[in-house]
Amino acid sequence: MTLYDWPRAAALGRVIPKSKIYEHAGVNTSLKDLFVREVDQIVWSHKLAPETVNLAATKQVAEIQVFRITARTATLDHDVLRAIDKAIPFPLIFEVTHGGRVRLAAAYKRPSEADRTRWVVGDYFEGDWLPEDPPRAPLPVALNMGALYERLLEPLVVGQTARLVTGLGEAPQTPITPAEADRPVPLEERIAQAEAIKAQAREVERIKARLGREKQFNKRVAINAELRAAKQELERLTVGHAGAAVTND
Repeated sequence: MTLYDWPRAAALGRVIPKSKIYEHAGVNTSLKDLFVREVDQIVWSHKLAPETVNLAATKQVAEIQVFRITARTATLDHDVLRAIDKAIPFPLIFEVTHGGRVRLAAAYKRPSEADRTRWVVGDYFEGDWLPEDPPRAPLPVALNMGALYERLLEPLVVGQTARLVTGLGEAPQTPITPAEADRPVPLEERIAQAEAIKAQAREVERIKARLGREKQFNKRVAINAELRAAKQELERLTVGHAGAAVTND
């Protein structure tokens, strides 16, 4: 997982009081309690915009904001991130720090087609934990702000999905052809594939649990057949996800 050397021209370093998030996100009491338990500090770290990164804005991405969250717990509830996303009317990239480590997190965020004043926020993707001060890479090469946003999100989507599949021990057995490997895929489609893999992985685990509980031989045979079919579908989805390059057109 890569952390980025955000441009100095984009630096802000503004501490954001939690009360401002509560005010703009309509946070209820239980969510406020979650912020108190899990969040130490929120810093508006960088503003990636045409004037700070020299890239043209697009219809969907005028700016990208980088927020750095100092967490009090090793796992930060996604409801916390979603509340911040709700309060800030731009796509966000989070740097979450805890215990001398840092990781990136983000959800694909876009204006609603039905109401351009509202935002649609997808599922969250997270990178690996890294040492607090790792070497940082330059921003990805991109033609405009929309392409930059996709290039920042793509490693999170790919990395989290790869960790999920590896953790299940369901690495694809079907070889990927060169044509498949070079097939460009829009980020939205890649995210849809990642979500489908996650859902199918849950289905595989659900069937495995049923198999473990079942004692009757005939029923175990039927469940095993169901499990094989579910694993085959997971492999199909995994091969499709791994064998596609992101396009930023």
